[in-house]
Amino acid sequence: MAAQLDYLTIHEIFSRFHAAEPEPKGELNHVNAYTLLVAVALSAQATDKGVNKATEALFREVTTPAAMLDLGEERLIEHIRTIGLYRNKAKNVMALSRILVEQYGGEVPSSRAALQSLPGVGRKTANVVLNMWWRFPAQAVDTHIFRVANRTGIAPGRDVVAVERAIEDHVPAPFQLHAHHWLILHGRYVCRARAPACRLCLIRDLCEFEEKNL
Repeated sequence: MAAQLDYLTIHEIFSRFHAAEPEPKGELNHVNAYTLLVAVALSAQATDKGVNKATEALFREVTTPAAMLDLGEERLIEHIRTIGLYRNKAKNVMALSRILVEQYGGEVPSSRAALQSLPGVGRKTANVVLNMWWRFPAQAVDTHIFRVANRTGIAPGRDVVAVERAIEDHVPAPFQLHAHHWLILHGRYVCRARAPACRLCLIRDLCEFEEKNL
């Protein structure tokens, strides 16, 4: 774990991220808040690419929780059986869809507590929906963000909650909304786990990673 970087260094890091990609986007395909929620719930222990492949036909047929209930669990399984843990995920999607219909008028709530009360929706999933759809500066810490935050010194922490808090505490306010996407994309394509592309890294001179691959 690297030491915590100072404010000016972190500001410079995110200034560079912003200059390179002013409006970073998530890579999960969706058409509304509900399909985003379903896609993120399906993405646990799966790749975005794999989820997108599985939901391409599904989201042409289903875009609301009521339509998902009409589809039924077995037909949902036919769409998502290429995704890991698909049977359990299908049960959760059906259960959360029923709750959305019965308790929220078929709408996805904009409250973290309400989202986390849904089957199969943890803090990370809730934060992704809050960030991507409702544009709240919520920080969804996955393995990529956890790695980048600790390697670089941007937001070191011993667990995902500590890293989430560190991002909230140390990333300047103007960059909070997109911090999640800049960090996850940097971890996915540059600061990779086994073969970090340090030569291509736009923040390599500011990073605290001791094993830079230069």
